[in-house]
Amino acid sequence: MVFEAKRYLAGWLLALTACGASPRRFPLADPLWRDTDQRLVSIECEPRRSEKDPEHVACAPEPYVSPLAWDAADNTIFRPLTRVFAVDPAGDAPNVNAFDEVPDSAWFTNRLGKAKPSREELLRGACTGDVLLDGGAVAPGSWVIDQGKPNGATPGFRIKVLGKHKFMLKTDSPDQPERPTAASAIGAAIYHAAGYNTSCEQIVYFDPAVLTLAPGLVATDNTGVPRRFDRAALEKVLGYAKKRGSLVRMQASAWLPGYLLGPFRYEGTRSDDPNDVIPHEERRDLRGARVLAAWLNHFDAREQNTMDSWIASDPSRPDSSPGYVRHYYLDTSDSFGSEWFADGISRRLGSSYLLDFGHIAADFVTLGSIERAWERAERTPGFEIFGYYHYRDFDPDAWKNEYPNPAFSRATEADNAWMARILSRLDRADIEALVSLGRFSQPEHAVFLSDVLEQRLQKILERYLLRLSALSDPRVEGDTLCMLDLSRRRSLRPAARFRYTAYAENTDGSHQVAVDVRGAGESCLSLPHSSGGDPGVTAAHPSRYLVLTLANGVSTFPVRVHLYDLGAHGGFKLVGVERPEQ
Repeated sequence: MVFEAKRYLAGWLLALTACGASPRRFPLADPLWRDTDQRLVSIECEPRRSEKDPEHVACAPEPYVSPLAWDAADNTIFRPLTRVFAVDPAGDAPNVNAFDEVPDSAWFTNRLGKAKPSREELLRGACTGDVLLDGGAVAPGSWVIDQGKPNGATPGFRIKVLGKHKFMLKTDSPDQPERPTAASAIGAAIYHAAGYNTSCEQIVYFDPAVLTLAPGLVATDNTGVPRRFDRAALEKVLGYAKKRGSLVRMQASAWLPGYLLGPFRYEGTRSDDPNDVIPHEERRDLRGARVLAAWLNHFDAREQNTMDSWIASDPSRPDSSPGYVRHYYLDTSDSFGSEWFADGISRRLGSSYLLDFGHIAADFVTLGSIERAWERAERTPGFEIFGYYHYRDFDPDAWKNEYPNPAFSRATEADNAWMARILSRLDRADIEALVSLGRFSQPEHAVFLSDVLEQRLQKILERYLLRLSALSDPRVEGDTLCMLDLSRRRSLRPAARFRYTAYAENTDGSHQVAVDVRGAGESCLSLPHSSGGDPGVTAAHPSRYLVLTLANGVSTFPVRVHLYDLGAHGGFKLVGVERPEQ
């Protein structure tokens, strides 16, 4: 009786929501599924001299250099200080279409969110065509080292492979063998599957005899000091690499196409890119990436690990016009439990900023009496290469990256739920397949990582798919509307807990509609035609408007689906989806 009373009350509340609110009205139009930011534009030409060509002229945006220390200081100290008195609450992301989704753009491509890739496509990621690298059966001396790795924590160098591409090769860390290279390959494939532009990252085993050094190489390390990259420097780098017999293990990062412009910022826009009109901190694709970073504990998600590239219409002249700017995510090697030199920092990564004024103030007021998650953190015996990466104390809401990220800080419930809907489409078998890209020497390491990823993803879905509605993928077939319940597909609650209620609102008023619950998370309902509609009115006339409010009995709020009733012969036109948070 109590359960039935609750259902009765929920039904009344849903009916009141449908009847009493003034729902948003969508125009009779298809949703935008492709942004215009990949249109070709022309940039004013200017002299851009180089050592090879003192008279060179470029017709592309100017490269941007992002100093690591400044970005950290700016986002940790200076930016927060300048916004102390700012009244600027995060609003809805403007780059969202009528279906509450992000259109394809120079930043993002719907992959998992629209039609799940095949297993082969999932594992291939960005590694297509001439960027696939095979370390076996390679002629000695055929990989020419033409550049030392200029910066970063991981030693490496660049090679040119005849008939292939340029690759940056990087080693593992001695303290966590195989984790950094595996994290790069797995993380890039996951980011790519989720919809982001990434470099091709792969793990290769090869005989060092395939390497040959170009003469006179110099590399500049993190201190800014240029050093010779000779045979001794190469042997030092190879000394860090994990071995499999006579073969060395390294991560190969394929060089990105186009004219590289340096990192993109997580706020503002590029003043020299006419296509870049939405402030980056307002973009849902950048805001929602916070949830993806939290899943992997990619605490190093900052502007230095991104790249803009000018894609010219004439590939033979990469810095010519016309063209457009494409935006990439780079380097996920600091995922899955990366550690710093100090244990006190390592155990806090993902739970606190490096300099976290909020935590400092709370500890000052409470005299340090608050127990933090990192104080309970432990390395898992037998799996120390993954540091403190686990699901035990993982809290998706509380997760933090290395230092404040302007886009992550403005992520709303809707932004986080959007990414959760995308990630929910990865099943355990998909996760295990993606982890296989890490080519772990010990199979139990792959099993452990798959389990932690699955359990952390489960916590993300529990948090973000049970508040805003998880009903997705609406489609109309004749007079029937079907939607996929991602929370039921992922079994976030027992099947008996899912009780569907639907109300239709049109010119006949508001009335309940029966829901047909089908397998694989799908639910369908028959759409009611208006009895008093005038067949002579235009297709977009308000009298043809229909709003469906559908709840699944599990999520706190329902979904609203907006349609136009085009009559018995025209059927229904789906024009909008809302996930209200009220």
